[in-house]
Amino acid sequence: MSKGRMEAFSDGVIAIIITIMVLELKVPRTAELTALRPVLPVFLIYAVSYLYLGIYWSNHHHLLQATAHVNGRVLWANLHLLFWLSLFPFVTGWVGHTEFAPWPMAIYGMVLLCAAVAYYILSRALLSLHGRESVLAAALGRDFKGKVSLLIYVVAIPLAFVGWWLAGGLYFGAALLWIVPDRRIEKTLSH
Repeated sequence: MSKGRMEAFSDGVIAIIITIMVLELKVPRTAELTALRPVLPVFLIYAVSYLYLGIYWSNHHHLLQATAHVNGRVLWANLHLLFWLSLFPFVTGWVGHTEFAPWPMAIYGMVLLCAAVAYYILSRALLSLHGRESVLAAALGRDFKGKVSLLIYVVAIPLAFVGWWLAGGLYFGAALLWIVPDRRIEKTLSH
């Protein structure tokens, strides 16, 4: 079956997730700069979550560029990924409103970990459909950044109980790994 509907649906869901997430940013009632203080934690975690959603959207787009078609297994793997991404507004709001408290930071990391695992499952479902000799397989390669990201989340989650800045720094560091888009797919498709 065609990949177009899955791609369009995923784009729409991610756009809605970002829209819901931004609604957590409440406008201050006064004009003083000090009125921004209560919004700052919410804004900071919003920016990190927005970055993550942008990374997932970009990599999802690249992944589907190397994909010829999808099947039912891929559709369910994609829905699994979208489920974890749909929790971003909840955990983002919780972290922001509790000013980076340990449990919300740990749960935030668990959602990041589960989203990364879901993306891995989606890529494996696509690989099993397209084969080990496909353009997709060549483009994905060994997925070093994906494996390092998983390790970072596993380390960061318990560190949320030591210091929010440790876990937060690792979450942000994992995002920085992906700031430069993964060019493997573009490079493979251009040959």
